[in-house]
Amino acid sequence: MMQFGAMRSPRELIFGAGQRAALGAVAKRLGRRALVVTDQRLAADPDFQAMAADLERTGLAVRIESGTLPDVPVEATILAADAARDFAADVVIGVGGGSCLDMAKCMALLLSHGGRPQDYYGELKVPGPILPMIAVPTTAGTGSEVTPVAVLSDNERALKVGISSPYLIPTAAICDPELTLTCPSALTAIAGADALTHAIEALTATRRELTPGLTQDRVFIGKNALSDQFALTAISLLWQGLEAACTDGNNLAARSQVMQGATFAGLAFGVAGTAAAHAIQYPVGALTHTAHGAGVACLMPWVMEWNRPVIGAELAQMAAIMGLADSAAVIPAIAALFARIGIPSTLAQLGLDENQLEWVADQACGIERLIHNNPRPLDRDDMRKLLAASFSGAADTIEQGGMESK
Repeated sequence: MMQFGAMRSPRELIFGAGQRAALGAVAKRLGRRALVVTDQRLAADPDFQAMAADLERTGLAVRIESGTLPDVPVEATILAADAARDFAADVVIGVGGGSCLDMAKCMALLLSHGGRPQDYYGELKVPGPILPMIAVPTTAGTGSEVTPVAVLSDNERALKVGISSPYLIPTAAICDPELTLTCPSALTAIAGADALTHAIEALTATRRELTPGLTQDRVFIGKNALSDQFALTAISLLWQGLEAACTDGNNLAARSQVMQGATFAGLAFGVAGTAAAHAIQYPVGALTHTAHGAGVACLMPWVMEWNRPVIGAELAQMAAIMGLADSAAVIPAIAALFARIGIPSTLAQLGLDENQLEWVADQACGIERLIHNNPRPLDRDDMRKLLAASFSGAADTIEQGGMESK
């Protein structure tokens, strides 16, 4: 196999307990007027206030935008950007979970290029660099601190929408696991399961034909030698630390493993992309209003079962880093981990009605960017079989077939 790899990442990535104290020094190198984007709860948090004070001590003018809402409504980004325009920020800092970081990306984009988020939906629509951005995650899941994606909710559309461009990758990321110590167990589980799903889908994504334009014509190019290494490292770290972090939130070593795993997973899927589990979750999430991480993690073992005939090599790699006897043990082990930390195991448990499966199949198949990134093809009939299995919990209804790995 030809060795080919691609990597896109922040210019500077700092990881470690207490490293949030470096924020002022990092920001000072990027600008003098800092727009800090967070949510209302975090704005009152002592750690956040200490970071804001550090920015001011460093000599920066600071404006705080604390209106981030869950799932980042499109209209909220427009209003916030318009309100902040007169501040003339030259650096944007996102502090918080995935929604806060996505909000910061969108505000940096709108303040740089104007227009509305709708102008940039899809891939490679951002015309050029945006304001320098620093991402400081306080949860360990989305990997948004290192990815080229901002996900928004648009009430004119049934599903969430995304803006994907390498220009959205933050200039710097500061990942301090101490900021996750107060994250509740249920949120830790959902976010960590999301990260593990990112890593698995990146590792098992399709391998595309290598052309000179591959990395320039697409944001997500499929699995490759570099993304595989990030994905495997993420799987190892999350396998070791996720359950422990959910059980004991004060376990800083486990929190560090989970946060580092989420960041590595972001580096992996930020170039390789995700696949069928994410395609299915978008319509499922729209119907059930369940957390994204819970949805993709619920689906992941079922999608892995569908892909089993073509991911033998990847299952063997996972078995080795997870300390399992053989590749046959991987999918049951992932499903069991998710069950132990409280992730629903079927679509029925997520709250989906059986009569909604046809609509979900239609919508998921329509998300071609993700479906085409799945290693085993999924047509409409295949999708319906996969959904039926993931709804009822009957794995033996998934057609295995004999297919060659890509």
